[in-house]
Amino acid sequence: MLNPYIAKLRTVFSHNNNPMVLCLDLAVYILVMFLIREVYFQQFNFITNGLFWSLSTFVVATSFMRIRGISWKEIGLCLPKNYKKALLATIFVFAFTIISILVYQMLKEHFGMQVGQDMSNEKAASKFGNLSGNWALFFTIIPFIWLQSMLEEMLDRGFLINWIEKSLSSTWFATTVAVSAQAIIFGFRHSYDLSDRSITVGLIGLAMGIGYVFFGRNLWPLIIAHCLLNTMSMLDRV
Repeated sequence: MLNPYIAKLRTVFSHNNNPMVLCLDLAVYILVMFLIREVYFQQFNFITNGLFWSLSTFVVATSFMRIRGISWKEIGLCLPKNYKKALLATIFVFAFTIISILVYQMLKEHFGMQVGQDMSNEKAASKFGNLSGNWALFFTIIPFIWLQSMLEEMLDRGFLINWIEKSLSSTWFATTVAVSAQAIIFGFRHSYDLSDRSITVGLIGLAMGIGYVFFGRNLWPLIIAHCLLNTMSMLDRV
């Protein structure tokens, strides 16, 4: 049985497409998404803190969804209806991401583009430990990397794209803005500057967002592709 308070809120807000209400949701959500990262527990490693940030944001997103009467299943956390299409979506997202990054690097070199360096002072070793030749550490942390990948797809693609669309009346223009905006937020959140890292991560977010919209809005192809990309990144450090 629903909590009476939640039930009352659902009566008022369930499936409410009032742009002002949805914009307020987004403002609170994005504020929490960034402010929570100011909390860092020094006694724990970067992965633990990262999961704390994502899970805190997940609670906020889930709360808004529950109030609106929307489930994660409705926005894509469900088994694909067409597994061939899901496989195609996974391959597309993975390939498009790699190609986008390679094209960006080629254009940067060709035109001599000067992009700021990543301002984050945390090096890979301080984030993940010394992975060089350390397969035990790799297999210890990779499940948490996958969990983080899953949360990012749920939050950045699943929640953000749908909420931005709804706040802009769910037109094709709204979808374009939503896919672009979530990619910018995704990239900026990873380095807080305009650097190779923020642009690269933004391109990943753009590829994921396009894949989400054009391949049936199922989150699993994105989650699998994201996990593969992060696994490759971690293997490169071993």
